[in-house]
Formats: sequence, C-alpha cells, structure tokens
Amino acid sequence: MDPGSGGASLPSSCPDARKRRVSYFYEPTVGNYYYGQGHPMKPHRIRMAHSLIVHYSLHRRMEMFTPFPAQTDEIRRFHSAEYVEFLSSLNPDTNARQLKRFNLGSKTDCPVFEGLFDFSKTSAGGSLAAAVKLNLQEADIAINWAGGLHHAKKSQASGFCYVNDIVLGILELLKIHRVQRVLYVDIDVHHGDGVEEAFYATDRVMTVSFHKFGKFFPGNWAHQGRRDWDRQILLSECPVERWADGRQFPGLIPPHHQLSHGGV
Repeated sequence: MDPGSGGASLPSSCPDARKRRVSYFYEPTVGNYYYGQGHPMKPHRIRMAHSLIVHYSLHRRMEMFTPFPAQTDEIRRFHSAEYVEFLSSLNPDTNARQLKRFNLGSKTDCPVFEGLFDFSKTSAGGSLAAAVKLNLQEADIAINWAGGLHHAKKSQASGFCYVNDIVLGILELLKIHRVQRVLYVDIDVHHGDGVEEAFYATDRVMTVSFHKFGKFFPGNWAHQGRRDWDRQILLSECPVERWADGRQFPGLIPPHHQLSHGGV
C-alpha cells in the first residue's frame, strides 16, 4: 500500500512527516491457551489487547495479518534439535526426569499445558512473519502481541517461555545483507536474559535491557548493570528501581550509548 495514501499507516513525528506503514499480526485462537490456575502468564490478555485495538478502530490504520505457525525447522534455527523434538512430543506420560532436564513441570514456572507447542509455534510464527515484512520493506513497523518470550534458552524453557520468538525474529532480520546490525531494546520488567545470551558472541546484535533492579527473576541480579566493554558496547543492562519514571532513564545510559530521536 502506498504510504502516502492514508490507508493502513500511522502519522510520524519524524522530520520527513512520512506516514509509517504498520503491519499487525494476530492469530484469533491464541487467547485459548491456558497455562493453568493461578499462573501469571495468561494468553487471553492478547485477545483482550486485540479487542481494544478493534474497539478504538486502530486496526483501520494498520494492515492486519494472520500469521502461519512457525515450522519445526524454523524453530531449530536457534533451539537445539533435541529440545524442539522434546517440545513437539510432550504428553501427559512424559517422565519427570525429561521435564526437569528441560526445565518444565509443575515445580517450575514453565508448566506443561494443552497445546503448549502449538502456542509456541503461533508466537514464533508471528514474529518471523513480522521480520519478513520488515526485510521486504513492506512495513516500517511490525507488531506481534503474542511474541516477546525473551527468557527461553537454546535447550531449555525459562520464565513462562518455551520458544524464543525474539531470537528467531532477529535471526530472520539478519538474513538480509542490508541489515548489518540489529538493536534490541527490552523494556519488560524482567531482564531479557535469553536474547542477551543468544547474541553474546556476535557483534551484529546489541541488546539493551531495562528491567527491575534487585533480587528479581531471572535471578542473575549480581550482574545487573553490566556493560561489556570487551564487546564494543554491544551489551547493556540497565536495572531500574521500582516506580522509576522518565527522569531516571538518562542517568542509566552513558552519553556514548544515547541515540538521537531520529533513530539509529
């Protein structure tokens, strides 16, 4: 769609005043999954967010897409084949030793629930589709509310997260030669440790995580506030005190980290 046509786009505050083309990915069944009674992760909130978007007619200013679930080989671009095979074959008879090995089960924050792998594929599929849209330059902004599962590790679940859709999305972005580097900014209350760990050894991704300070999940609080100078400032952890507001943020980032309002 022509970005100047007034269709599926949002106005921009940038000097060129060009309308930004927005792609929004939503799978209607994603809100049906249920982690279990009392669990803080509630996929139905994704459906609630979608309802608000429709109620306020924001969907009329975006192109809406239903993403395909991620395929097993796509998930294996980051996750180990053994771990993916385990997730795909989960059933009520899976033995406790296997569950413990991959950090799943009733005694962890990653329970086994009906449709777990389907939910993970839906989440990852949306982020992969969003990355493809950006790579094809068919969108300036791409949104997947079902994504953001930033704790999942290469061979282990963690923090309600089983498949790291963010890592998969970044890997998709990096497939295009013109995308030389990716800046990943995480503003979740928890440290984005899974994404940081995935790209620790590359200079093509900079990870910046703003998260709650102190002894707070994922428990690596002793390292919060770290900036890895040996990696040419490609990793920055910015712990924030509870109830912090905008006045505290400038002090968290040294001048050589700060970016202009026009982007990178």
